[in-house]
Amino acid sequence: MLWFFSFLGLLLLVISGDFLVRGAIELSSRLRISALLVSLTIVAFGTSAPELIVAIKATLSGAPGLAMGNVVGSNIANILLVLGLPILLVRLQNDIADTRRSFVFMIIASVLFVFLGMSGSFSWVYGVVLLSLLIFILADSFRQGRKNVENYENKSGKLKSWSSIIFFLLLGILGLPLGADILVKNASLLAHDYGISDAIIGLTLVAIGTSLPELATTFVAVMRKKADVVLGNLIGSNIFNLLAIIGITSLISPVPVDPTFISFDFWVMLGASFIITPFIFLNIQFNRFSGFIFTMLYGSYLVSILS
Repeated sequence: MLWFFSFLGLLLLVISGDFLVRGAIELSSRLRISALLVSLTIVAFGTSAPELIVAIKATLSGAPGLAMGNVVGSNIANILLVLGLPILLVRLQNDIADTRRSFVFMIIASVLFVFLGMSGSFSWVYGVVLLSLLIFILADSFRQGRKNVENYENKSGKLKSWSSIIFFLLLGILGLPLGADILVKNASLLAHDYGISDAIIGLTLVAIGTSLPELATTFVAVMRKKADVVLGNLIGSNIFNLLAIIGITSLISPVPVDPTFISFDFWVMLGASFIITPFIFLNIQFNRFSGFIFTMLYGSYLVSILS
């Protein structure tokens, strides 16, 4: 039964990811805005829901430090694993997606996050700063999206009804965290049955589990050759993780920063963010070789934290 439910969770992730991508594409057509804007906002928020749930639960249970590990680990996994695995299978033509502006915002958010984290704790004041930057980025993204409305051309043919679009989006946003939860819980029980320790399960299955919605959405978008959805989702998710999740969590309770984050994990997160710079600004294609490099780097990171 554990294998069955693990497969069921994985199947739910893939189906929900497909619904979310389809809903995002149809919504962009309906509003006559780019799919990138929808991916940076609605899709990114939907796939970041598990991280937000974990962070709030950890804070209310008196363990706000868990939120930090979840956010930093998810941001590293989003680029190296979530992007790396799908492009091992299918090449991603990323020159059709203009993500330079949003990518710069992600770098600014990452650098600011590390700078504030060097103090050793995120207070409510830092939370206000992070949330203020998030509001600015969202406002700028919507302003840019509306500015491009006149240049938008619907190439998708007949438009879906609003009820169909809302149905797709709701199924995707609700199904992704549910599928991730089913898969992680049953996979953890399977790991226990095979004698794997709680520490290894926590550092691998749980950390990767909250990134499964991004992985499922990215996989579907790569197969559909929707580079704007892929990059918009990953960039938007990383921005939401840093600014919204830690911003909200620090308003509930101060979020401590373990010294190991300052000495190691923060810099791995920044390195993972900067590693895709040439792909964004020089329009270098994401191919199987880059996918191999990304996944190998993530594997090396897991080995380093386990050792």
